[in-house]
Amino acid sequence: MKKKMKEQEETWQNNQDKTTDNKWTNQQPENNIYENDEFPVSTDSEISESEIGSIPTPPTDNSVLEVKAVDDKLAEMQDKYVRLSAEFDNYRKRTLREKMELLKYAGENLLLNILPIMDDFERAIKHMDASTDYAALKNGIDLIYDKFSEFLKQNGVKKIESLNNNFNVDLHEAVAKVQVNEEDKKGKVVDELLKGYYLNDKVLRFSKVVIGE
Repeated sequence: MKKKMKEQEETWQNNQDKTTDNKWTNQQPENNIYENDEFPVSTDSEISESEIGSIPTPPTDNSVLEVKAVDDKLAEMQDKYVRLSAEFDNYRKRTLREKMELLKYAGENLLLNILPIMDDFERAIKHMDASTDYAALKNGIDLIYDKFSEFLKQNGVKKIESLNNNFNVDLHEAVAKVQVNEEDKKGKVVDELLKGYYLNDKVLRFSKVVIGE
């Protein structure tokens, strides 16, 4: 009996040893996966291909030249803008000054041409005190009047013909109405108190008239 028990114990021990050997044998390839002392080296300097593609490349000579050309063009445009702005400011000031001078001296030529008529009136007044020839004085005044009328025509001023014409609100200003016996005078201008004038095609002054009714 003891002998049998001893045999069983030896058998169990042998089985245990085999199991331990098998475990070691099975694990050994896993622990010895690096052969010939070749170990992978993992450092922070390793970069993937996608990361390499995202790194900006240094500018080439052509890129530098293009940037310089754009800068030069921008500087040229800024210089033109400054020059144009200065020229426009000078033009604005010069135009404003000319406009002020034009408004100030707009009637210079007109007044210069009317001065001879003023001279004629002064001569006529001077002769009135010493002359007794009233017919000559009247002729002199008529000449001055004709001269002045011609001056007005030369400057685009002409009379508005109103007397015996139909009343026109665009030309006439009615100051009174009177009863008339003639049917053809009703609604027409029967008297002109103040003459009206055109300046070219524009009414310079309305005629002040009396209307028949």
